[in-house]
Amino acid sequence: MAEPLIDLQSALEEIDKVSELSALQNIKAKYLGKQGVVTRLFKQLSTIPQEEKKAFGQMVNNLKKQLESKIAEKRSEIERRMREEKEQKNRFDITLPGAIRDMGAYHIVTQVMEEVQEFWLSMGFEIATGPEVEEVYYNFEALNTPEWHPARDMHDTFYFNSNRLLRTHTSPIQIRVMEKRNPPLAIFAPGKCYRKDTPDTTHLPMFHQFEVLYVDRHVSVGHLKGVLETFVKRIFGKDRKIRLRPSFFPFTEPSFEVDVSCGICGGAGCRSCGGTGWLEILGSGIVHPNVFRSVGYDPEEWSGFALGMGVERVVMLKHDIADIRDLLRNDKRFLKKFMGVNI
Repeated sequence: MAEPLIDLQSALEEIDKVSELSALQNIKAKYLGKQGVVTRLFKQLSTIPQEEKKAFGQMVNNLKKQLESKIAEKRSEIERRMREEKEQKNRFDITLPGAIRDMGAYHIVTQVMEEVQEFWLSMGFEIATGPEVEEVYYNFEALNTPEWHPARDMHDTFYFNSNRLLRTHTSPIQIRVMEKRNPPLAIFAPGKCYRKDTPDTTHLPMFHQFEVLYVDRHVSVGHLKGVLETFVKRIFGKDRKIRLRPSFFPFTEPSFEVDVSCGICGGAGCRSCGGTGWLEILGSGIVHPNVFRSVGYDPEEWSGFALGMGVERVVMLKHDIADIRDLLRNDKRFLKKFMGVNI
């Protein structure tokens, strides 16, 4: 039995409705493929009576041509639309303003560290470094800090085991240098330090510090004060003054907390300095004889001074930053304030 002819109008409408090449390909296979409707109609010619073959063949052939023409037309339409969509997507509007790229710059902590380092190098000191994973001996015992000292408590220090820790200050570098070298010597020791502090407005578990050590014969508090005054005027400004207050550090005797006059009120007293006119900046003192003994120096022959300061502390004082955590938040609005700053 011959397969009935298809409804040409329905087939053309079906082609019209497609919007994707894949769907169009499926319709082409449905009507014109090897197993398609038109192909099956052609195969029925052998079963058609002789007098009807010509008319039947012409109808099927006409049907094929119309379907092929409609499919080709639809393919061109879809491909044209795809090209236009691609061009629209990739179109570049030359009237758009150019993108402004952020300029890179040294972090303000790095700027300060380099400025401080430059000062001490100009004073004849040399840079010394040491390991951040330190031995308990170098971090505490060699610095005259006995086991009962609070700084050795598990709550204040990151311990790996009973003999290894993350250094809590850069002072161990001084011990390592003195073990290897004979006096006189003058070193500047910068680096990262770690303490088990909960981050707040003035504390971080990781911070930058620098230590200064000078060893020679007949070194006195007068030498220490003279160097400190020069340092403060260079870093904070020529009009700034210092004062030394008695304090206690295990590795120096006598020991001093060093204050600098407030740059905002000029020492008159304001909110930034708590009404005192002074800001605490660093700890210092004359090297304790026990520290010299631990490295084989004769404290009767040699003396020296040491001082240490947090770099973030310098930044906060210089730029009136209230929260130390701002230095680590990667807020570009904050960091841009210090691009190209010379402290």
